[in-house]
Amino acid sequence: MVEPKSSLAENFSITGGGPLHRLLAHLGYAGNERQPIVRRALLAVLITWLPLLILSLMQGEAYGLGIRIPLLRDFAVNVRFLIALPILILAESGIDRTWRILLREFLRPGLVGEKELSSFEALIERNNRLRDRVLPETLLMVAAFLPSFLFKTELLMRGASNWHTTATAPNELSLAGWWFIFVSAPFFRFLLLRWVWRLFLATALLWRITRMNLYLVATHADLAAGLGFLSQGQKAFSPIVFAGGAVVAGQVGNAIAYQGTTLSSMKFPMCAYGVLAIVVLVAPLLVVAPVLQKIKKKALLEYGALVTIHNQLFDRKWIQNHPPGEVILGDPDPSSLVDLGSSFTVIRQMEIVPIDKATFVTLALAAALPMLPVILLATPADQLVRIVLKMLA
Repeated sequence: MVEPKSSLAENFSITGGGPLHRLLAHLGYAGNERQPIVRRALLAVLITWLPLLILSLMQGEAYGLGIRIPLLRDFAVNVRFLIALPILILAESGIDRTWRILLREFLRPGLVGEKELSSFEALIERNNRLRDRVLPETLLMVAAFLPSFLFKTELLMRGASNWHTTATAPNELSLAGWWFIFVSAPFFRFLLLRWVWRLFLATALLWRITRMNLYLVATHADLAAGLGFLSQGQKAFSPIVFAGGAVVAGQVGNAIAYQGTTLSSMKFPMCAYGVLAIVVLVAPLLVVAPVLQKIKKKALLEYGALVTIHNQLFDRKWIQNHPPGEVILGDPDPSSLVDLGSSFTVIRQMEIVPIDKATFVTLALAAALPMLPVILLATPADQLVRIVLKMLA
């Protein structure tokens, strides 16, 4: 079988395109190679975190004792802009590479035939046009700035003096506070919302492709009619899940360290984030469910009838009318009986959502790992020692 070739699939990108990408390309910061990605991450830190440090130093709010939470002791802001923000940018290369492989996988084993290639490429072009429009990123920008006009400080930092406001006037924003509200925080929110938009685009493309005339086989060993590879696309988003978990962990760390909040009282938001992250990333695969359900239902009927006919013939030949002189040992009939039965078992076990255990575990770990330092921070040393000794015993 000759594999169809598609330059659109070979060069597919869910992170490229759009007004921001065109601006970065004009400035020489675009591209998924290591150097431009690292430069973009450093530029983001210079825009969001460095001015906060400089302005806080100017007003004595970077590390002083006059306020409860100085900038350099603020877990939330430092984790957000020094860890989570670079991850949101550095993850682009790996996610782009994974989704290019997924699109090629529709072509390589013949899921998309030569006759459907033009339709397949038309769907990619449609996705790229939507990705490149100005309106979506404009709306994302508005959504990113909107909270800045509603909240003047972090939700979990209210009630504690912090670098967001001046030491002399708690209700007056500091210079760093102004920068955080109208530059740093909207910048981060925009990048996070942009990933949500990209996930939507990838899901929409997946929905359209799976509605094509794909050559799907219910007896495929991946138990997803040949679409089991789609799970890898969602697993690629695990760095984004980790970045979001780091932000939540930083906020919870502040609440525990500076506001007397207990770890047990923060278990719900920590667990809620993990569940929400997994649901959001698994949900896109539900668009494949109707297609796989239809294939499974049809295959159960067709293979069920075939197994019945085959078993009846086997019964007549070897059970009811055993041919004299013929020995079943070495005869291919029992082998075909077993093979056909195995195929029918594969169909019965077929999943209608192409998600594997490894993807669940990867996403769960990505959401949980950022919470580990918070748990260690909030758990007394003697209790940790007892837990470790109990585990060793």
